[in-house]
Amino acid sequence: MSDAVAIMTSGGDAAGMNPAALCAAQHAERSGIKPYFIYEGLRGLIDGDIHEVTKERTRGLLYTGGTLLRSARSKRFFEEKYRHQAYENLRQRGINKLIVIGGDGSFRALNEFYNDFQVPFAGIPATIDNDIPGTEYCLGVDTCQNIIRTSIDSIRDTAVSFNRAFVIETMGRHCGYLAMTSALTSGAEICLVPEIDYDLDSIAERLRLEIEGGRKNLIAIVAEGVRMGDYLCNWINDSLKMDARLTVLGHIQRGGSPTVYDRMMAFKFAVAAVESLKAGYTNQIMTFKEGQIGMEPIEQVAGKKPVMPDLILDLCRPLAH
Repeated sequence: MSDAVAIMTSGGDAAGMNPAALCAAQHAERSGIKPYFIYEGLRGLIDGDIHEVTKERTRGLLYTGGTLLRSARSKRFFEEKYRHQAYENLRQRGINKLIVIGGDGSFRALNEFYNDFQVPFAGIPATIDNDIPGTEYCLGVDTCQNIIRTSIDSIRDTAVSFNRAFVIETMGRHCGYLAMTSALTSGAEICLVPEIDYDLDSIAERLRLEIEGGRKNLIAIVAEGVRMGDYLCNWINDSLKMDARLTVLGHIQRGGSPTVYDRMMAFKFAVAAVESLKAGYTNQIMTFKEGQIGMEPIEQVAGKKPVMPDLILDLCRPLAH
């Protein structure tokens, strides 16, 4: 084989990373490209934790959550001498292409690596935050949403049983996609996210009328980026006179066996990534728009602000007022 590709995962783990790595390796091999796995993310690229793909190394990838290739951030990668060390690790193995499964920071790191050594890469978007510009979907989102939905449904059972309010904090850093979609699909009464200005006085008036009409419990969803979990609990206790408890879902949202949707999207992204490298494209990020797989150059993705769908924003605004 004259070509070889190394596949790595980087950044926060997300369900779908493993199936994407599996499919990318299999499709590369069928295409006459020798596949390698890089373990431990950028750190493994520097330290030479790079291995030819074998049957044993693909075992369990299809149905396991997280990333079996593991992930690690590396400050060393931003020093030229360590990037050169990483390049030598690839050159010695005859690897002339890279596939990175991760988020915006991972793509920017590989773009800097390309600028130094002209090793082309294809990026597969994988982050539960769903905050990569240019694509409507990132691997891991569906699995995460289902974990959140199950958690909220269970918490609502307790809310009903004890006439309580529960404030549930989702992940998302500065992006409210998970909170918004979870609030809508779980029937939450309040949703606070960075993308929508909220009015607690208006929320209080709306819910007081509902409480007078017989409401005895409620669910509030907050994105971690608004930093309102504890405050909202106290506010509900004081303003609505309803016993409120906070549940921070935390890292449970990252794990779990990938859903069918995430597995299928992983396959589609992986095939597209290999095909883009075969066709001679460099520094392309795979995208999903209006039901179609495509790609965008890294310059159109890195550092840009994600755009939330208008429909989701419009549906959530009443929950913030």
